[in-house]
Amino acid sequence: MSSVPEQKLDQVVTRWEAVQAELAAGPDQDVYVKLAREFADLDPVVAAINELRAARDELTGLEEMISDPSGDTEMVSLAKAELEELTPKLESLEQKIKVLLLPKDAADQMNVILEVRAGTGGDEAALFAGDLFRMYQRYADLQGWRVQILSASEAAVGGYKEIIANISGKGPFARLKFESGVHRVQRVPETESSGRIHTSAATVAVLPEAEEVDVEIEEKDLRIDVFRASGPGGQSVNTTDSAVRITHIPTGIVVSQQDEKSQHKNRAKALKVLRARLFELERQKQQAERAANRRDQVGSGDRSQRIRTYNFPQGRVTDHRIGLTLHKLNEVLEGGALDEIIDALGTEHQASQLAALDEQPTA
Repeated sequence: MSSVPEQKLDQVVTRWEAVQAELAAGPDQDVYVKLAREFADLDPVVAAINELRAARDELTGLEEMISDPSGDTEMVSLAKAELEELTPKLESLEQKIKVLLLPKDAADQMNVILEVRAGTGGDEAALFAGDLFRMYQRYADLQGWRVQILSASEAAVGGYKEIIANISGKGPFARLKFESGVHRVQRVPETESSGRIHTSAATVAVLPEAEEVDVEIEEKDLRIDVFRASGPGGQSVNTTDSAVRITHIPTGIVVSQQDEKSQHKNRAKALKVLRARLFELERQKQQAERAANRRDQVGSGDRSQRIRTYNFPQGRVTDHRIGLTLHKLNEVLEGGALDEIIDALGTEHQASQLAALDEQPTA
């Protein structure tokens, strides 16, 4: 395991000092928010660097004491004992700094826009989409997060064709970001008289909820259409044109909202979802550039990729990205055991980042 170069440590400390000075100068609110985030990231790194450098100084002192031919025998013996204790501490501090210096996902502390859509499998896919959404609802409850449904298209048999929700609280994106992808279910539908197992799928998208400070949307880039909201079968549920469809012209992204009776509220909700999708688009582009020479299977967020299978006859859940199988299907769907999968994905992601860091030349 290679050490972190001194030059890199100096750069971090220099930047920490510069950010501290800029914050003290009293910048405007938008700049202050970004600097405060950066300082919060840098501060624990600098604390660890200071601890590492103090330990290195202590190491030098002990080595000088041990190599001094005129040294007291008892003192040399004590120095050797302290050196044995200090060596693993140094290794631990270097590893800690490496982890702290890994590329940060700026979105980790953000709230989430969660989108669950039925995929292949007809009615069974819609029911499974409902199961997945309830799993995330229960998980959110266990984490103390708040879930607000932004829009929902219910299927006639139950479940959802599509449901979009806002999850807010302490760091939901950091925990849920690896959930994006195709989730597959294998089970016998209630309507299946022969007991044949069917395979269906649903797609999950976990987007960081971007604030206006993160994504600037210009009015000239938007086409906004209003129309009358409709219910199942096309029946009118509103006598005014309150439903809103926003098209972001540069990217072609379209967002519709009709759940609220107020056109203003529907517009605000649609802009919230649009902002999240635009932020995720830019975030994915930056990640692709960073990982151009090394594919990160865990963090790819490729929604066309089958990431997990929920097998009801065998009572198991398998995450295909890391080859993890848990025979705890009910516990996972109740949200309680989902942490086991999320933690394993996070550990694998961190390990791959550290491996990439160790492969880089230190010169």
